[in-house]
Amino acid sequence: MLSKGMQSRVIKIGLMIVGLSVAGAALAQSVRDQQIAERLMPVGSVCLAGESCASGGGAAAPAMAQAATAAFSAQGTYEQYCAMCHNTGMANAPRRDDAAHWTARVAEVGLATIINNAITGINAMPPRGMCATCTDEQVGEVVQYLSGASAQ
Repeated sequence: MLSKGMQSRVIKIGLMIVGLSVAGAALAQSVRDQQIAERLMPVGSVCLAGESCASGGGAAAPAMAQAATAAFSAQGTYEQYCAMCHNTGMANAPRRDDAAHWTARVAEVGLATIINNAITGINAMPPRGMCATCTDEQVGEVVQYLSGASAQ
């Protein structure tokens, strides 16, 4: 058995280890809370026409929106957001390379209905096919690229 003095030292060392563990856990939680707060911070702000923005970039927002619209590519957008499902048929998505399907579908329901379904979502496809920044017109262009149909 341990002597009284040795038992006292063992208990003190044990309490010190527990104390350090609790302090370390509290510090780790504090760091996690700070990281979560940083991830939840807003990434931008909304500026209304006629009002000055808090960041002072009132004229920059429309210019950035125009640049994004000018850089739009139906093929690039398809590859980024649509190809995973429509190239493979995942979740019963109509395949891009199935021209007979697209011809029959456009003839049956019309291109406008197919575009509307892409905008609002249908079956397993989410609204806008995951392209949250696409305008309705851009979604229409992507559908035309996907289906091979053109607007009449």
